[in-house]
Amino acid sequence: MKMKTAWLGGMVAGVLMAGMARADVRLPAIISSRMVVQAERAAPVWGWADPGEEVSVSIGTQTKTTRAGSDGKWMVRLDPLPSGFTGTMTVKGKNTVEIKDVLAGEVWLCSGQSNMAFSLKGAKDSATDIAAAEFGGKFRIFVEQSGHAVAPQAQGKGTWYIINPVYVAGHSAVAFYFGRELQRQLNQPVGLITSSVGGTPIEAWTRRDPQQARPELKPVLDIWQAKQAAYNPEAEKAAFEKRQAAYHEALAKAKAQGKPAPLPPRLTPPPCETAGYPGNLFNGKIMPLIPYGIRGAIWYQGESNARTNSQLYANQLSLLIADWRALWGQPPSPGSGEPGGAFPFAWVQLPNYKAEQLGFPGWCVVRDCQLRALKIPNTGMAITIDLGDPNDIHPKRKREVGQRLALWALAKVYGKAMPFSGPLPVGHDIKGDQVICKFQYADGGLKTRDGGEVKGFKIAGADKNWVMAVAKIEGEKVVVGAPEVKQPVAVRYAWEGDPDCNLINGAGLPASPFRTDAW
Repeated sequence: MKMKTAWLGGMVAGVLMAGMARADVRLPAIISSRMVVQAERAAPVWGWADPGEEVSVSIGTQTKTTRAGSDGKWMVRLDPLPSGFTGTMTVKGKNTVEIKDVLAGEVWLCSGQSNMAFSLKGAKDSATDIAAAEFGGKFRIFVEQSGHAVAPQAQGKGTWYIINPVYVAGHSAVAFYFGRELQRQLNQPVGLITSSVGGTPIEAWTRRDPQQARPELKPVLDIWQAKQAAYNPEAEKAAFEKRQAAYHEALAKAKAQGKPAPLPPRLTPPPCETAGYPGNLFNGKIMPLIPYGIRGAIWYQGESNARTNSQLYANQLSLLIADWRALWGQPPSPGSGEPGGAFPFAWVQLPNYKAEQLGFPGWCVVRDCQLRALKIPNTGMAITIDLGDPNDIHPKRKREVGQRLALWALAKVYGKAMPFSGPLPVGHDIKGDQVICKFQYADGGLKTRDGGEVKGFKIAGADKNWVMAVAKIEGEKVVVGAPEVKQPVAVRYAWEGDPDCNLINGAGLPASPFRTDAW
């Protein structure tokens, strides 16, 4: 019996060693059947194999061959595929992997916190859109399902879905409406990659090292370091045991009374292991996607950063964009003149919401930071000051949000001649007791949504005492004044969480909240 056991043990060990000696070619989750590759652009395909193993990737009439490095990693770049191309990708090493139903089209990354994750089934008037979500297989979505991680992850989790009424309801509403508009207007296949987590700050989505290299971001990192220093594992373990005891009592009581069982308690992890910790969401939910070929990215986030250090949001957003662009290192489209790696990036400006009363004192500041971040080249912003819900941080009007992001992409990325932004401030002059505010993107002239007098402007002198202003539209300018302010110094527009404002352009798009001061 002992001899038989020893023989079996030796056989198992031999099998394990053989498995270790011959590692199958593997691919990241995003390179899988039903994938959409970015059309008209060299497409990166990568994975893992034995060190030195020859790997070939074939699709259509082309084959690319390489060898895995000493670390087992390999990558090729496919020649650009025309939009609408379909085929099977074959990856060969010591084994063969077939990626079926590959489609070439327009690929966009969609990321952020809960308002990006917000599902289509919860959006206003979405039932008709769900029922009509048939696109002949030309509209697809990949959902990055991996969690956060304390170290960068090479492999993620997820599946490509073909958008249809069965699968669309639980996916991102903003991403869906954005992609649907692109698909309709361009008449090209569209692939969306969604990677979002509710209640998370921007610092979690950016690599930690670049943040540490920015002295201006020290206050953000200091808060997290203080939380980590204050974490007491022994105290947490003792508190958890008390919660467990209380849970078991409650569970027994619920069973005796025939009531639903309560949720069991969880051991609170140290801050450095949570989703919000700087870099952790990047590590788990963005790193596995790099360097998949994309046209650009859309971003809906900022709510969490309206609680503390909101004045730093412009720095944080600019760093995230620069770091993602650098890591993707994406070559430009042939003949486009685009700088390498500078893929288009657009975000949603925070909407109207009773933020100050509901625990978000920096709401207006984040909104202003989002406006100021437009100085970053090849970026855009969907203004949503008219689409929020004063009492709900998760407003339901997601169709318009996605459509406004799509307007920007269609105009600035795809060259369509169409209005794409609400009025944006481009300067001001002070003349006597009036301030003349200048705007771009008037698109047919400034006006008010309700046809009445302009609402939402405030004016102040050197005493910083803000008063409601009388505002008058003059072409692409708004003249602002107030009888009690004889020597005005600054103007603000829609500078409240939930402002009463009505300035729009000729295309019906709302003006962005703004301020001329830095108080």
